[in-house]
Amino acid sequence: MAIATAPANTDTASENQSRRGVIQFVIGVLMIGVIGTSAVLMLNTESESDGSGILTHTVKSGPFFISVIEQGALASSDNTEIKCQVRGRNTVTWVIPSGSVVKEGDELIRIDTKVIEENVSLQRTNVHEATATLAETQADLNKARISVDAYLEGEYKEESQRRTKDLEIAQANLTSANKQYENARKLFRKGVITELALEGNLLTVEQSKLDLEVAETQLYVMNKYRRAVQLEERKGRITAHESKIEADHAGLSMDSKRLERALMDLGNCVVTAPKSGLVILPTIAAWKNTPDVAEGVSVVRDQVLLIMPDLEMMQVTVGVHEEIIDTVKAGQKAIIRLPDLTLESAVSEVATIARPLGAWSGDIVKYDTTIKLPSGVGLKPGMSAEVEIILSEYKDKLTVPVSSVLEIEDQHFCWVQTPNGPEKRAVIVGESNDVFVIVQQGVQEGEEVLLNPLADVDDAGQQESSNTVANTSVDKPTYPSTGINDGE
Repeated sequence: MAIATAPANTDTASENQSRRGVIQFVIGVLMIGVIGTSAVLMLNTESESDGSGILTHTVKSGPFFISVIEQGALASSDNTEIKCQVRGRNTVTWVIPSGSVVKEGDELIRIDTKVIEENVSLQRTNVHEATATLAETQADLNKARISVDAYLEGEYKEESQRRTKDLEIAQANLTSANKQYENARKLFRKGVITELALEGNLLTVEQSKLDLEVAETQLYVMNKYRRAVQLEERKGRITAHESKIEADHAGLSMDSKRLERALMDLGNCVVTAPKSGLVILPTIAAWKNTPDVAEGVSVVRDQVLLIMPDLEMMQVTVGVHEEIIDTVKAGQKAIIRLPDLTLESAVSEVATIARPLGAWSGDIVKYDTTIKLPSGVGLKPGMSAEVEIILSEYKDKLTVPVSSVLEIEDQHFCWVQTPNGPEKRAVIVGESNDVFVIVQQGVQEGEEVLLNPLADVDDAGQQESSNTVANTSVDKPTYPSTGINDGE
């Protein structure tokens, strides 16, 4: 991050530096060294010497602005994400190079199909087996339904007729036995047969009665109980087969859907372009050294494999430090410097939530700030960009170098070179950047101010609490900057 803004008081600067940590301190030292060198070189080109070795700077009026500079990369605000539609974890066997321009239907990625083909074969077998099981159950159900009519019209009817016939025979036998017994009694009275013969006829009658009772009982039991039992058994088998056929239907449906999904997975192993355009790999995490999608890499379902950006809706997002995020607003002017092109736009969106911290972020809290870019200028995703956001801009302000102004006992002074030597002037200062500070009162345009009064004026270094503006408070805290424009 690089920023130009107004200086801070000593206590605030100390508190801020205590929060930054070792990493920010080292980065800050390096940046300040580079900035200091740049500032000295820039001031030297505008400084003059009066022959006594004292360097001076001519007070000028002109444009002045304060800005923050951050680095970012271009991306599209409207991306078509191409996701993996294959279930499970599978290996990429080929991927189109990132940055390729494709036509609709062109192959983009191929995924290993060995395991999926085996799954398709297994599911086909399961479907065939489930189909056979369902057919067997349907046949059993049909037989169970037929068996009810077959019993009523066949087995039951035949047994009923047989039992009825047995009953009629028993009745006839009983009638015949009774007649024989009556004849025997007459013969016994006449003395033709013995008493033993008469008793034999009586036993025949009793046996015929028992046979009749058995025949009647068998017919009764068959009509009332055995018929009901047989019908319930057959109806129970029908119900069981109907339930099993529903289960077989469900099993076949499940196996068919599994086969359908397996075939879909097999078809999705070849990923094609949904439209014509540029294809790029998705942005990798900051802590990774290799892309998430490459030959030999495993991918999972719904993982973003490739991105097709809309090149007419490009933008750049940069992270702005938490200490100055409140000064960044939507609509502020932004200058985007690309390797061979400079664009002007405006801040379109400032995040309200900070970026997630990670081990690779150095505990530096930043907020995403997005700048939409104009279309039709040949921009591509991934292009590096330096973004300068103009926080404050003035068309005509009187400025002097920050090293020319000292703070002494809560007042600011600079030394103006006159024919009689350096003259101490009290000045009222405004906002500043790392190189220049606005002077609201105390000096005039065209006057020469000493660049380094601490070194060139004897009493300047002896004043109590003497500090340069760059190390003291004016309106706002000071941060390192490399993108300052003094308007000259």
